Amino acid sequence: MPTAAPLSRPILAGIVTALVGFTSSFAVVLTGLSAVGATPEQAASGLLAVSLTMGLACVVLAWRYRMPITVAWSTPGAALLAATGVVEGGWSAAVGAFLVAAALILLTALWPALGALIARIPPSIAQAMLAGVLLPLCLAPITGLVTNPWGVIPIVLTWLVFARLAPRWAVPLAFLAATVVVTVSLVQEGAPVDAGLLVPRFELTAPTFTLGAMIGVALPLFIVTMASQNVPGIAIMRSFGYEVPWRPAMLVTGLGTALGATAGGHAINLAAISAALAASPDADPDPKRRWVAGVSTGASYLVLGGFSAAFAALVLLAPDAVIPAVAGLALFGAFGASVQQAIDDPGERIPAVVTFLVAASGISLLGVSAAFWALVAGLLVRTVLHAGRR
Repeated sequence: MPTAAPLSRPILAGIVTALVGFTSSFAVVLTGLSAVGATPEQAASGLLAVSLTMGLACVVLAWRYRMPITVAWSTPGAALLAATGVVEGGWSAAVGAFLVAAALILLTALWPALGALIARIPPSIAQAMLAGVLLPLCLAPITGLVTNPWGVIPIVLTWLVFARLAPRWAVPLAFLAATVVVTVSLVQEGAPVDAGLLVPRFELTAPTFTLGAMIGVALPLFIVTMASQNVPGIAIMRSFGYEVPWRPAMLVTGLGTALGATAGGHAINLAAISAALAASPDADPDPKRRWVAGVSTGASYLVLGGFSAAFAALVLLAPDAVIPAVAGLALFGAFGASVQQAIDDPGERIPAVVTFLVAASGISLLGVSAAFWALVAGLLVRTVLHAGRR
């Protein structure tokens, strides 16, 4: 009878899952929150909020259902915020939009018809919108090479080398290179670091609700979170033999999003790409013990949340173009996958291209961001082109 793997194996897999997930995209979260009007303190609070809520959600779901269910912040949602910019009503309106997105996630759990309606949006259109939103962010490493070559070149080279040698660690190590760049810059400038910046704390904001934020932030945030995180997350877990309970998962992530919203947290959801790190046989040969990796992931996120202010301070103190370069590199994979899915079906290609271009344009009309108009344009073109066809 084969000897069971030590319990330290799934525990370590959970720690790795959290480290890779956090360091690969926290810069995207801070960039998105800052773009919609958060002060540095409010953005740091938002990072703390999503770290704690997704950590607790991991522990609750993995422990309760004895599955390696992992929860993450919505990286595509944060990218959407970065592309949207400040909406009518400013930061408080963005917080209101986060609460509306949370309500929609909860409604999806309680009212299956809403989930069915979202599922009717062609994947090519949803992915094209996401690709258009991601494009400006993915250009940051390229423009950064011109703006600040000595700061960005070490980051890009580190990412490139480890994308070949250890793809899972390419972005975290690129972030480590960015940390070195920031540290060298601070030493050269002799700039003191305020110790108060390193203390994590919540900055609560009373929400306001504006039509522009509801349509331009809440609705696209909900759609990209569902289409690019929750649905793929379910599929990835199923590929490893786990049937994630849909309604409880949506209830937990919806409640977590609602709890974190007034502190600046934009959205949490089922993990997608990083889910495989805890659910695969690498975590533990015994599928019945991999739930430990889910709990370990959650506990690690709670610990990392304690350092959220330090990560936010690093972003605040970084030289020009350094952090946007890291954020852009972190989104290359998501951008490539979105483009591929958007144009994979020749019959859907033109509507997808229109959606992509409108989203990438960054236009704002009637106080509503480009992401919403991209969906409208893509669906309209698709309706015209497919009218009367079976």
